[in-house]
Amino acid sequence: MIIINVKKWITLLVILMAGNSFAQVRLSPIFSSNMVLQQGMEIPVWGEASPGEKITVTLDKNTVAVKANKEGKWTLRLPSMNYGGPFNMIIKGKNLQTLENVMIGEVWVCSGQSNMEFPLKGAKNGDAEIAASDYPAIRLFTVKKRISQNTHEQLQDGEWSMCSPATSPHFSAIAYFFGRELTQKLKVPVGLINTSWGGTVAETWTSDQMIAQNPDFTNQLEQLKKVDLDNYAKSVEKEIRDRVGESSAVDLGMKGDQPAWAAPELNDSSWKTMELPGYIESNGLQGVDGIIWFRREINLTAAEASQNSTLHLAKVNDSDNTFLNGTRIGETKLQAEKLRVYPIKEGILKPGKNILTVQMEDVGGMGGIYGNPATLYLQCGDKTITLAGGWKYKVGLLKFNAVLTPNSYPTLLYNGMIQPLVPFGIRGVIWYQGEGNAERAKQYQRLFPDLIKDWRNHWNQGDFPFLFVQLANFMKTDSLPHESSWAELREAQSMTLALPNTGMAVTTDVGEALDIHPKDKQTVGSRLALSAFKVAYKQDLIYSGPVYKDMKVKGSKIVLSFDQVGGGLKIRNKYGYIQGFAVAGDNHKFYWATGKLTGPNTLEVESPEVQNPVAVRYAWGNNPDDANLYNSADLPATSFRTDKWKGITE
Repeated sequence: MIIINVKKWITLLVILMAGNSFAQVRLSPIFSSNMVLQQGMEIPVWGEASPGEKITVTLDKNTVAVKANKEGKWTLRLPSMNYGGPFNMIIKGKNLQTLENVMIGEVWVCSGQSNMEFPLKGAKNGDAEIAASDYPAIRLFTVKKRISQNTHEQLQDGEWSMCSPATSPHFSAIAYFFGRELTQKLKVPVGLINTSWGGTVAETWTSDQMIAQNPDFTNQLEQLKKVDLDNYAKSVEKEIRDRVGESSAVDLGMKGDQPAWAAPELNDSSWKTMELPGYIESNGLQGVDGIIWFRREINLTAAEASQNSTLHLAKVNDSDNTFLNGTRIGETKLQAEKLRVYPIKEGILKPGKNILTVQMEDVGGMGGIYGNPATLYLQCGDKTITLAGGWKYKVGLLKFNAVLTPNSYPTLLYNGMIQPLVPFGIRGVIWYQGEGNAERAKQYQRLFPDLIKDWRNHWNQGDFPFLFVQLANFMKTDSLPHESSWAELREAQSMTLALPNTGMAVTTDVGEALDIHPKDKQTVGSRLALSAFKVAYKQDLIYSGPVYKDMKVKGSKIVLSFDQVGGGLKIRNKYGYIQGFAVAGDNHKFYWATGKLTGPNTLEVESPEVQNPVAVRYAWGNNPDDANLYNSADLPATSFRTDKWKGITE
């Protein structure tokens, strides 16, 4: 008689089943049938298996073997191959896998925010483009969105598909048009990896190793270490309470219906100080929503106090109640983009000390008194008194912005959506991002080049091509020359071209004033492809519009010269009028300019309002839709300025 110990058999069966499951060799999801592998370089392949398990990978006539390490991780590199296919990739360990229809071609990572994510079905002539998208040599892979506190070696899931009307509608339109240009001109397979997320900032796409070198993000990285993303709301609440140290269910600045913290005699010596204009999230109140009170002392002479006066309070995100010496002078609710301009009634201002108080409510996202410092001032008759600088502040009502987004902290999307792609062999990257960082354009001058260096360091493929789209024209046009955060962001993008193997597609002629997602993705994809043909494939062609070179002052005129003109500069206007230029004297005040071409690579501009010009700007605005300088290849000139005067995002 055989006695069976049921408990032992069940335990043994569980162990055997677990062991058998773990013994299955698993590839990273970036490897699947229909994929494209990069030609001309060794081909990295990686995955998981049992510790010590031997794995062999065969592609065409090449076979490489490796053993999994003690954590069950393995990586190998197949010899480089030339364009071709289809091939089968055979992966053998204790189990056997076969990936079919594998091509050797050109692989590009396509990343950024919503304009890169924007699907083909929404593009101009989308239905017709989808119907014509039968390109089996183009292969598509979309990375699943993932926010992560720590880096990951593997994607969550995903698979390659051949481009067709069935697979293209939801794929990135810009990536598709870029890939179509490549496969048509190069006659090779093209693999496109779309890893993008709308509304995101550059720092979330950057690794902690790189972002830690930027002091602007030290506090956010420290906060990230203290939060638990799995229990985010409670964790954030605790972290904010520990950091801010203030909490209330009602506005402490109010005593009943009276604004106690607006009283001129209030002792605010214990209040903290914040530089305004600026966002509270950049000044120690990361993750905070609620009501913040700001106070500013203004000292006036008797003559100044007696003048007709107006307060210019820049912009407030989201609402404000504004008081002078305890008297309400203005109120605006939930209009974050509106400039606050409040007339001051006679008798409110007085000689000597005056107290300006703003009860600011932030209902979600970014908050603060923000915008151009030149729009934050007190106008007393003919005298302008700036209010930019240090303001006292105190939290009246603390709420918690505990919704986890990709922008909550730096590194979150690098960890979840970029690192798992490394070291998949690629030719390069196309990138469309910048809108999310426009209000911090000066910071982007460092942040964006750091991102490029960061990705190159992690991929360890040298300075692979990194091609990007300059921000398109957007929002209302300016009737007069005006400072612009979007122009400053474009400037930061242009400055990034100082890095090797970079290229930029200028798109200030294909945007839409009322839509941050312009539908013409065909032009964008085509201009990116021009950069690829030049930077990545070393073809001899005109790939850029005119680029400012230098200037000379000749009396009341300024003569400008340009590089990248091809067969010469060209004006897109049937009457030959040059548009989009502005000139200024040493008072920094710009006026629209007229001008004319004076040679294949030169032009001159002038304005009757500026007799002694010292600076020129071109296409400098949120929406410079009238800018009309091109080269012989019909590529638009890059926006620029010749001055180095302090910008509004500095």
